[in-house]
Amino acid sequence: MASNVNPTVRRRRLGQELRRLRELKGMTAEEVAERLLVSQSKISRLENGRRSISQRDVRDLCGVYGVEDERVVDSLMQMAKDSRQQGWWHAFGDIPYSVYIGLETDAASLRVYESLIVPGLLQTREYAQAVIAGMWPEATPSEIDKRIQVRLKRQDRLADPDDPLRFWAVIDEALLRRTVGSPAVMAQQLTHLAELSERPHVTLQVLPFEVGAHPGMYGKFAILEFQDAMDASVVYLEGVTSDLYLERAADVQSYEIMYEHLRAKALSAEQSRDFIRKTAEEYSA
Repeated sequence: MASNVNPTVRRRRLGQELRRLRELKGMTAEEVAERLLVSQSKISRLENGRRSISQRDVRDLCGVYGVEDERVVDSLMQMAKDSRQQGWWHAFGDIPYSVYIGLETDAASLRVYESLIVPGLLQTREYAQAVIAGMWPEATPSEIDKRIQVRLKRQDRLADPDDPLRFWAVIDEALLRRTVGSPAVMAQQLTHLAELSERPHVTLQVLPFEVGAHPGMYGKFAILEFQDAMDASVVYLEGVTSDLYLERAADVQSYEIMYEHLRAKALSAEQSRDFIRKTAEEYSA
């Protein structure tokens, strides 16, 4: 990027402010859409930060909302300009989960639950190659390589000496037992996991088979939290053809409660590290 502005976060903040202005005006998204002769879905996408917004859109919306303070309008238009910059991930072309990458890049902390795959931020190159090729059988070698490069670049957040991402992962025993690539790849990957778990800002907990049924059986999810109080936490649910982002406080709280139950059922960080190392030794043997 040309600056430290994160376009994804800028779009999100701008959308939140536009929603606030609409609600202050007492208008529905449908009413705004009718005034501007656009679809209601466009207004919704602008407000949830999933769509780029032009400075013209901002000025039109401010006109509908009766915003007369030019300083406010100029500030919003600058945010719109910043939101159209390109993040580092754009250099890799079309990335289907680019919105998530933008949020992850700016997040202060990330909590994830994974049941089948080692979290992307913790994957070795060899494991990433095997899992991407396996999940995307029609991909060309160049497409696989591009996704690997993006995944490895994302991992810079964990190695940032000044502002590392606070990362907490609860992982199901199943992902430790599934041989991805080869036993040698798995031994290397699990050894890497154990080493990463020793970092002060990384916590790993294993959810063993013996706990039986648990809340995580609904599927994997991630909870992103941000340093700026303006940015509400987000729950990310990854899909095959589309992803879901939950931002309502009640929805986020439901997943936070679920996460606490998972942490309580999982092995401690120390027990988990020993468990992972023992499993790595089994693959080596």
